[in-house]
Amino acid sequence: MTYFFETYGCEMNIAESAAIEQLFISRGWSKAEEPELADMVVINTCSVRGSAENRIFGRLGYYSGVKKIRHKEPGAKTRLEEMQKAVEFVEKNGVVPFYVVLMGCMAERLLDSVKKDFPVIDFVVGTFGKSKFGDIISAAEEHKKGFKIEEDSEYTFPKISYEEQAFSTFVPIMHGCNNFCTYCIVPYVRGREVSRPVEQILSEIDFLSKRNVKEITLLGQNVNAYRCKDESVEGGELNFPKLLKKISAHLDETASSIRWIRFESSNPNDFSDELIEMIANDRHVCHGFHIAAQHGNNEILRRMNRKNTREEFLALVKKLRSAMPDVELITDLMVGFPGETEEQFEDILSFMNEIKFESAFMYYYNPREGTPAASFENQIDVAVKKERLKKVIDLQLKHTTEVMSGRVGKTVTVLADIVSRDDENELLGKTEQNERVAFKADKKLIGSFVTVKLTALNGNTFKGVMIN
Repeated sequence: MTYFFETYGCEMNIAESAAIEQLFISRGWSKAEEPELADMVVINTCSVRGSAENRIFGRLGYYSGVKKIRHKEPGAKTRLEEMQKAVEFVEKNGVVPFYVVLMGCMAERLLDSVKKDFPVIDFVVGTFGKSKFGDIISAAEEHKKGFKIEEDSEYTFPKISYEEQAFSTFVPIMHGCNNFCTYCIVPYVRGREVSRPVEQILSEIDFLSKRNVKEITLLGQNVNAYRCKDESVEGGELNFPKLLKKISAHLDETASSIRWIRFESSNPNDFSDELIEMIANDRHVCHGFHIAAQHGNNEILRRMNRKNTREEFLALVKKLRSAMPDVELITDLMVGFPGETEEQFEDILSFMNEIKFESAFMYYYNPREGTPAASFENQIDVAVKKERLKKVIDLQLKHTTEVMSGRVGKTVTVLADIVSRDDENELLGKTEQNERVAFKADKKLIGSFVTVKLTALNGNTFKGVMIN
């Protein structure tokens, strides 16, 4: 039997899809080349922004048409061009049950209503129902109808989140968020913070080492808030800096293939002096960090419930750059939060000018049903939000070019991972700061660390020359 995944949203969703894919593989299923040809399509959803949900609604509408054809239901639109793969499948194989599974944050948010609105869905799997995926696979194997998935009382971490033949992979270490930013749906669909036991983390790392993985990214909605009981450390609790230190030592002790450690997403409130010192003195943790700022005005930050000020974020950046001169920073920036005045918006621009992030995820505020900010007064007109966002994007593009141009001429270590789409004689890789580099090299070096001199900048990708 065959499966197909559509995954939207964050890295945690990617990791969770990979974990469930491992379950399919262990049961003898194989990946379908196209969703229309699969026995089961799994849509792993995002609920952070309305645009993500609207896209998924569109996909559910599409799969409604596919299912009608696959099941030879009355009214199936067999003449539509986009449905021809499904038509050809039925002509060749006859009627074969076609299952649609909705999982992820949107599934959790609409757990009790989405199946009524979209009967095409056979199974809805919320945040706490992923452990039941084996039952879903069994039902499909036995050609049973869909049924309601009972949610667990606690979140269960998957044992393995490995993507087959990947040199870089994700390792979830915590789940959920306790911060309750007033604009954010995550705490409501992911639940409270839960940290994964260190023994499970190290076990997964050993599994990845045996498969020649070269780089891991530790994941959590609020990753550097990690806390777990560990009697082997002073105080009996393992915080995030101590976890990193333990993982790094484990890589050395086991002669692991894994050389680089990354982590995201980071909250500035939990980026402690202890964490900075640990990273600065460690050879495995990379010096590129994604730390969400969201805004540069203290009143807006307060109303967002961000729990840090502009001045505190600037002080954090100063500490990072002092401890690690080669550090590069990525952030999140939101414009158009309810009540944002023109003067408050200008504080974002001055904040950006003061820091000069290498890159940023930029967006305007989009109300999410169920969050406090959705009912705040003085919602900003969409036209104003778009105008402000354009100014932020234009400024960030300028900063990105300026910061990255300043790195041309440097010699860096690069993990080669794929062949360039633009030139089959070039490889693409990434630096410790997670920048993309294109350089001429033999394909056999894919999955290897190489030394490259950065010679030019083409858009947001460096051109480089490999040094033997």
